[in-house]
Amino acid sequence: MNLREVIGNLHPVLVHLPIGILLIAGLFQLLALKPKYAGLYTATRIALFWGMIAAIVSGISGYLLSQTGDYDEGLVGTHQWFGIATALVSVIAYLFTRWENEFAKWVVLVMVIGIIITGHLGGSLTHGTDYLTKGFTKADSTGKEFKPIADVQEANVYADIIQPIFANKCYTCHNKSKKKGGLRLDEPSFILKGGKDGEVIKPGNAEESDMIKRLLLPRNDEDHMPPKEKPQLKENEIALIHWWIATGATFDKKTRELVQPEKIKPLLLALQKTETKKGLPDVPEKPVEPADDKVIKQLREKGVVIIPVTRNSNYLSANFITVDTVTENEISMLGSLKKQLIWLNLGHKNIPDSFLETIGQLANLTRLQLNNTNVTDKGIAPLQSLLNLQYLNLVGTKVTSQGLLQLKNLPNLQAVYLYGSFISSSDWPALKTGFPKVTLDTGGYQVPFLETDTLIVKPPERKE
Repeated sequence: MNLREVIGNLHPVLVHLPIGILLIAGLFQLLALKPKYAGLYTATRIALFWGMIAAIVSGISGYLLSQTGDYDEGLVGTHQWFGIATALVSVIAYLFTRWENEFAKWVVLVMVIGIIITGHLGGSLTHGTDYLTKGFTKADSTGKEFKPIADVQEANVYADIIQPIFANKCYTCHNKSKKKGGLRLDEPSFILKGGKDGEVIKPGNAEESDMIKRLLLPRNDEDHMPPKEKPQLKENEIALIHWWIATGATFDKKTRELVQPEKIKPLLLALQKTETKKGLPDVPEKPVEPADDKVIKQLREKGVVIIPVTRNSNYLSANFITVDTVTENEISMLGSLKKQLIWLNLGHKNIPDSFLETIGQLANLTRLQLNNTNVTDKGIAPLQSLLNLQYLNLVGTKVTSQGLLQLKNLPNLQAVYLYGSFISSSDWPALKTGFPKVTLDTGGYQVPFLETDTLIVKPPERKE
């Protein structure tokens, strides 16, 4: 780091001096308009003098900081010229006050307005252009959480998994307005381009990617990212970024299209969450004895991912994502885990209706994914016994409204995903009547059913 960079980096410290001093000068000027405070004219001149000096020094340090190229050039240019103009106005304000010019008070007013505008532009550079309004949004200012993913295997890896991590932990320093190290992480093209030091990711080679190296440095290392005073990435977030880079750092592929090592599968499953009713957990609070280790081992040998749903819990999740062909034998083995098994994913597999006879006996299931299977209305019938079921994914199945209505009496059902099923728009009134408190999701939107809606279609009146 050279002397110019040192002076430039002092700008955030120095810039507050002219702001504070000149605003006090403006306050003194306002009070001095009243006869009883006329004695403040001297204090006004002193404040304007030192504020003028501080503004000039701050302007110089700001100019040197702008040469680093770490900020949006357009916004920096506007901020810079307003800063120069405000410094010049402060000089004029000092001279007019010293000469007791009658226009001094108006010049001071212009100076205060200049300070406010310049300060706002500086805040936009440092904290983002929405820094004044984001506190009023629903998003937590301390960070954004992952949105619940209905089917993580169908999720876009970058848009749904990686980008939220960048937005939460990286955008404050690497965005359009602020490009620390010349790096932007808010758009794919800029991620691939890298920063001043070159590429930050090497698609297919995570170990040699500068991004991963910096994330893994000790927190007190000056090259560690994010800086130690910023919110840090969690281990699972770093692991997901590492996996994304190692599998090619693609921006358009779905999770199921990428190779998924064993250590990544639980992290992906953890992103697959559904909203639950207040006071109704999708993991039972009542303890349960451990499952049969022999059965778990046999299922894992066949490729089934069996993991605890939470740490130190005997309740299990079963995912058949890595099983090529699901057989009746594997499904029947699940019956031995019916007390512990609460989450089951059979998506994208050749599941006939006959298999659901066994699935219907897994009484503790709270989540069931049958998306893109061969399930029909006949297979839905046995699911009526799943009284604890809260979440059901029927995306891409042959289920119709008649089949779905068989489940209308399930007491804890909260969400059913139906995109690409055999349910048509004309079925919605009946479904909304049958499932008044259930979210029926057709793919990112919900069809409202209003009290004023009618099931009777009336032809238009003929004009005689």
